Amino acid sequence: MAKFYAELDDSLRGFIAAQKLFFVATAPDAGRISLSPKGLDSLRVLDTKRIAYLDLTGSGNETAAHLRQNGRMTLMFCALEGEPLILRLYGRGRAVQQNEPEWDELLARFPRYPGIRQIMVLDIDSLQTSCGAGVPLFDYQGERDKLLRWAEKKGDGGIRAYWREKNRVSIDGLPTGLFND
Repeated sequence: MAKFYAELDDSLRGFIAAQKLFFVATAPDAGRISLSPKGLDSLRVLDTKRIAYLDLTGSGNETAAHLRQNGRMTLMFCALEGEPLILRLYGRGRAVQQNEPEWDELLARFPRYPGIRQIMVLDIDSLQTSCGAGVPLFDYQGERDKLLRWAEKKGDGGIRAYWREKNRVSIDGLPTGLFND
């Protein structure tokens, strides 16, 4: 049975910390919904009502564009081992860019991966748990390193050029704010 909470308690924070995978969903006012899996050591609970994750360079930048337009964001975690549970965090998100004042403070909480594009911060309005009894069990085998190797090979200059070419607008033509334009 679904249950709503006002904020993260210690039990839910522990559940989040144990997960190797989470999903991010955003949507523009009109256009395609974005739903992306995230991994690596890229997520931090900042407090009971705020969470942040590293946004590494990828083929698109949908989340940033959607957040600029309306701020709506949902994060979902589901237990793939142990007791079943699904946790959804609903709220308002924003992309923190490298030139913003809080960048250094947030970045200090994370490993230094190559290709860090921005840090996404979610201010939680509400959260919900549900049973997750239909979610299959999986065995964790480790992290993939292909994205990190790709970014490392490109180097800082190559990454910035890639951002300019591929990450300035969403697939629906919305600006991402990556270069403040």
